[in-house]
Amino acid sequence: MAKIVVALGGNALGKSPEEQLQLVKHTAASLVGLVAAGHKVVISHGNGPQVGAINLGMNFAAENGKTAAFPFPECGAMSQGYIGYHLQQSLQNELHRQNIQKDVATVVTQIEVDPSDAAFEDPTKPVGDFYSKEDAAKIQAEKGYTFKEDAGRGYRQVVPSPLPKRIIELNSINNLIESGSLVIAGGGGGVPVVQTTQGLKGVPAVIDKDRSSALLAANLDADQLIILTAVDDVYVNYGQPDQKALRELSVQDAQKYIDQGQFAPGSMLPKIEACLDFAKSGAQRTALITSLDHLDDALAGKVGTLIK
Repeated sequence: MAKIVVALGGNALGKSPEEQLQLVKHTAASLVGLVAAGHKVVISHGNGPQVGAINLGMNFAAENGKTAAFPFPECGAMSQGYIGYHLQQSLQNELHRQNIQKDVATVVTQIEVDPSDAAFEDPTKPVGDFYSKEDAAKIQAEKGYTFKEDAGRGYRQVVPSPLPKRIIELNSINNLIESGSLVIAGGGGGVPVVQTTQGLKGVPAVIDKDRSSALLAANLDADQLIILTAVDDVYVNYGQPDQKALRELSVQDAQKYIDQGQFAPGSMLPKIEACLDFAKSGAQRTALITSLDHLDDALAGKVGTLIK
């Protein structure tokens, strides 16, 4: 029996409550397979589309005098609750269908960051919808948001993405795991907070969920980190005639490919770096990158990229 942290991509969760609820039913079936095999499982997830939609909706309502303005950290916490509710419900239904008795709990998670992190000077993490150049410029002028062009698809709001330093609710998460619960934690990378003389305070930023998942896995003394993304394997020379799937990588080889610039900064690179951080954090720890649809095949070594 292993302790496994599974990181789900936020884009895999849909763009509306209806779409998300349908998608997580499929997600639940794969994840409960790990539970049925006897593993202790912790689930984290992204929230880029969801927190962006919540933030836009709250701002729209505030502008029209319907509600008070909601800061970005509060929107992040809302997204954890909303996504956690859907995951909880779907996991509970799947556990019941398979006649497995297990509690499911979501922990709204705060993660401490360094207020002097250089990321606060260079926002890079996209959230919310795509805009034309003209609309983005208008919103930027009105609200002071920062927008950047995103892979030829339009302009998106970007916020700082500082490195995670400490998981505030770690003891609560660990206690739930040890009591036998299936736990959802660190949603959206956690709500970023800083330590002040008055205590913890939320800051407008988004922590990369793969990096926070790696920190969570290391702090929980997990055996494996699984990052579920849109592709079955990690590739070198991706998109070129000589692209090659990597089935197994040593820490040294992974670092070599990073140094060669093989992995895109906005997509695969942070996943590889998170896997490296976890694999180097303790003996016998491994990390796996694959797609949700082929998780079973990846666990059997048929697809996926294992880093150890």
